[in-house]
Amino acid sequence: METFPSSGILVEAEAFDDFGGWVLDSQFDLEMGSPYLLAHGNGRPVADATTAISIKDAGQYNVWVRAKDWVPGHHPGRFTLAINGKPLDTVFGANNKDWVWQLGGSVHLPVGETRLALHDMTGFCGRCDAIFFSRNDTSSPSPPPPPPNAIDGPSRAWRRQLRGLPDKPVDAGTFDVVVVGGGVPGCAAALTAARLGERVALVQDRPYLGGNASLEIGLSPRGMNRPLISELSQRHGNGDLYAKQLLDAEPNATLFLEHTVYNTTVVDSTIVSLDARDARTGREIRLSAPVFIDCSGKAILGLYSDAETLYGQESKADYGESLAPDQADSMHHGHTVFFRTRMADSPVSFPSVPWASEVAKDFSDLRGQLEKPGLENGPGPLVIPPNFVPDPTMNLRMKGPLTHFWEYGQWLDPYTEGEHIRDHLLRAIYGTFSNVKAMEPETYANLEFDWVAYVPAQGEFRRYKGDYILTETDIRNHKPFPDAVVQNGGAFCLHYPGDKKYDFRLKAWEWDERDKKPYDIPFRCLYSVNISNLMMAGKHISTTHIGGSNAKFMANGGQHAIATATAAHLCNKYKIRPRGVYEDHLPELKATILRQGHSAWDRKTDNRL
Repeated sequence: METFPSSGILVEAEAFDDFGGWVLDSQFDLEMGSPYLLAHGNGRPVADATTAISIKDAGQYNVWVRAKDWVPGHHPGRFTLAINGKPLDTVFGANNKDWVWQLGGSVHLPVGETRLALHDMTGFCGRCDAIFFSRNDTSSPSPPPPPPNAIDGPSRAWRRQLRGLPDKPVDAGTFDVVVVGGGVPGCAAALTAARLGERVALVQDRPYLGGNASLEIGLSPRGMNRPLISELSQRHGNGDLYAKQLLDAEPNATLFLEHTVYNTTVVDSTIVSLDARDARTGREIRLSAPVFIDCSGKAILGLYSDAETLYGQESKADYGESLAPDQADSMHHGHTVFFRTRMADSPVSFPSVPWASEVAKDFSDLRGQLEKPGLENGPGPLVIPPNFVPDPTMNLRMKGPLTHFWEYGQWLDPYTEGEHIRDHLLRAIYGTFSNVKAMEPETYANLEFDWVAYVPAQGEFRRYKGDYILTETDIRNHKPFPDAVVQNGGAFCLHYPGDKKYDFRLKAWEWDERDKKPYDIPFRCLYSVNISNLMMAGKHISTTHIGGSNAKFMANGGQHAIATATAAHLCNKYKIRPRGVYEDHLPELKATILRQGHSAWDRKTDNRL
């Protein structure tokens, strides 16, 4: 059995007193084991992150740092650690390894306060997870044993012990409904439930609400933008959504921001509770409820509860969909990293980035920028390379300056390779930026980055299987459903990878507006087929890949959320499960939705068909 250091001082980077210019990146906790600090300076070294620790026992300590060399062979994310003003000789982020504990040396620490400083050397995404001071066998000629590096229960228990945290999650309350995911659908679900009198907990793994519409990413919600979605999607001057302000004003709503769900307790195919971890403190909490709504877009509750899910593309033969491929496969929509450039008042240098040019190659089109939160598909510098030969087979639509043309990860596992997907897109952006400045140095001498996201816009993950699976044919034919509860609208939006030269660019994009008319969403697509008290809203509802390419729009997901929150209200009113609402209380479900101003489409009085 592997043994871990039984004593020492663990300093989590997310617990630093002052982040300086570093940012807290907690989005990959489940795949690499912890939140970490990221030196995201777009080529300009950021200010030091600093903290102080108290030393009770003077002596010689081994210094371990858990870091990552995110482009082996090039080491763009280098940083150093200074202890009481003196840097260690070791440079971290330069060992050609993924996340691992690296021994930085041995230092003598006196009793009292010790100051630590993370010093960024490059401005290109250096990353530090934690620092560990060990006194194990400091006099031995053999290397001391490293701290645990695995992403598992024993490693997390070791961290909890050294941080003085409880070994089990702390009870944070029982609610009438728990909503997971604070994107547009999650906010809509929480607001609807709260306004119906339900005590609701909203668990969000980011510091901001809005998901792909949030201040961190900035997309505008598309689909059926009805009153509630328009209300919560308004933006403050800094681009942040009104959603948090609205939820803070609801006495029935409790927000748990920066909390990552990592476990559920399931009894007899029913979720009893979920466990979530605070990104800054590591404190773990447990939330209980009779009803859960997953708005994460990742089917995250389903993964922990063994809910039946769907993944990738179905074949034509599966559901008779005209846009489906002949053979089923695991391809899904990838992630996108947004950015914005500007012209400074004077020339701006940019470091050599051969590690980024490996990905970007000679690509030199910076169009498709996010002009500001809520305004994507913006213009940007475009340089035509020498001897450029256009692809005669390229669809005219692919020549436009669209934000989502920067996309990667369609064939990768979004649950375990999210960090790599994000990093690959950053390399593509930095390499392209470098190309533009190098190809036309006079024209773009003053070009600089205004902003580059480090949180990617999330693509497609697993989808739930409900009592009904919505298909392309259902949508095209406006199939009537007796349990239709809300409508969705918009085009089939399908992204296809496979550019011959640039793997971070789409090869093709299908934007099929069909008849531009709304279509019905049956309630049976909004609850799990095998987990009795689990509902879902957003892009992971029960639909095929093709059907989901329309249902995925954020405002559409908001409509699902309104329906599920209303159904949760009825579940609690009658002490039943979502399927019981479908079987016995459909008229009341529809009427309650109608009273909130979100009526189902009345095809008898609508002359659009």
